[in-house]
Amino acid sequence: MSRLEGGCACGAVRYRLASRPMFTNCCHCTDCQRQVGSAFVINAIIETDRIQVLSGEIGPTAMPTDSGRPHLVYRCTACGTTLWSDYGDRKVMSFLRATTLDDRAAIPPDAHIFTRSKLPWVALPADTPAFEIYYDMQTQWPPEALARRAALNTR
Repeated sequence: MSRLEGGCACGAVRYRLASRPMFTNCCHCTDCQRQVGSAFVINAIIETDRIQVLSGEIGPTAMPTDSGRPHLVYRCTACGTTLWSDYGDRKVMSFLRATTLDDRAAIPPDAHIFTRSKLPWVALPADTPAFEIYYDMQTQWPPEALARRAALNTR
């Protein structure tokens, strides 16, 4: 595995991933569009303890969700760049913003989700599964990723 490192816009925060993510979603939901100011966000799902902060300070920001469940977004305290987030009240799995990696092409999306709210001028690639809302993890995630996710439930 080549080094998967990244950071914020100002360079204060640097991080390294200890492994490749379990799965990567390109999310087209309206919350993601609004929060990142773009047509979609690319979230690489990885165990929180596999994100090694090398430098800088990160602070959480609570964001509203349609479900009402907690959603914390972790940002560089100097420039405000969003680096990752977590959902719910367990802090063992993070949704890393894959475009904060130095090599932004290193982790392509495994699936496009919430395409029901995809902007009409965004064309989806034919070779990547796309879902109007979400998908069944058991059929979409590879067995190794499912095992890693299951291990999180024992923590």
